[in-house]
Amino acid sequence: MKYFYGILVVLGVVLPYSQFLPWIIQNGLDMSQLVEEITQTSIGSFAWMDVLVSAIVLIGFILFEGKRNGMRSLWLPIIGTLVVGVSLGLPLFLLLREIHIVKKL
Repeated sequence: MKYFYGILVVLGVVLPYSQFLPWIIQNGLDMSQLVEEITQTSIGSFAWMDVLVSAIVLIGFILFEGKRNGMRSLWLPIIGTLVVGVSLGLPLFLLLREIHIVKKL
């Protein structure tokens, strides 16, 4: 599972940023334009609200499950979630959890 989660960590960074970086290059860090484009359509707003709720749930899960298992470095998947998104935070947490479980055995 470590390799599977590792691949998903890489994809979780590469795929979202393959769409975001060209936008940044074209528009710069224009936050008002970013928010405008995100909320321009109902389906765009739907997707971003889904991502926001998923990120909040994931951070809660990381904190609860991580502390319950005595894991360290919980800040890594939390920062990954905030900087990239759930696509990085979740597989990174699962990778860290898998490594932690194997070490305990």
